[in-house]
Parts: sequence; C-alpha cells; structure tokens
Amino acid sequence: MIWHILAGMNLQSSQFFQLLSDETRLRSLLLMRQEGELCVCELTHALGVSQPKISRHLAGLRDAGVVLDRRSSQWVYYRLHPDLPEWACQVIEATAAGVADHEPFSSDRAALANMPNRPGAACCA
Repeated sequence: MIWHILAGMNLQSSQFFQLLSDETRLRSLLLMRQEGELCVCELTHALGVSQPKISRHLAGLRDAGVVLDRRSSQWVYYRLHPDLPEWACQVIEATAAGVADHEPFSSDRAALANMPNRPGAACCA
C-alpha cells in the first residue's frame, strides 16, 4: 500500500505504525538508523531476503516519505528521511533501543558488519 505522504508534513501515526508493522520494513529502517545509508545489496545480505522483496518494501517506505533514495551508478542507496516528524524519530530510536539485543535485529547488525565487499569497495559486484 502506498500513501504518497510528504515526510514531516502529513505523516499520519496510523500509517507510520502500519509501515513499521512489517518485519522487513522495520528491520531495514533500524539498520538505516544505525548505518545512516545502505545500499540495497547491504540490506539483502543483512536480512537474508531477496532483492525484489527488499526493493518492494523500500519503495513503499520511500513513497510514504519515510526514507529517501539516491542512485549511484547501478546501485540504489536508502536513508531515513531527514524531515521525519520528531515523534516518528523518537519511535524509531525507542524501538532500536528496545530490540537491540533481540533477534533478528542483533543478527542483522552482525551480518551487515561481516558482509564482504561493502560499499566503498566493490559493493554488489
């Protein structure tokens, strides 16, 4: 479901929580919160899911105004939208703190940290 919401302007809490209710989107957002910006290949590696599934969920987050994307060559990088409402940022921060030591979130961070050829090297090659 796509809501076409501009971050910081019309983001409705019910829509935001619906986005967070999906595990793939939540895991992706928490990794972006930690890392700042991630390539699709990093998310597929860390979460252990297919590229089409990650891309579909990221497109929904982007269309809702929760994340921004940036293309670099053939790769697409995502980051949290800098204009998210403060309440949404607080929800993401509190969630990250609350699940930091729980699965699958701790494994996601470990998998990402151990990923060979991360951006800056030969990402997605």
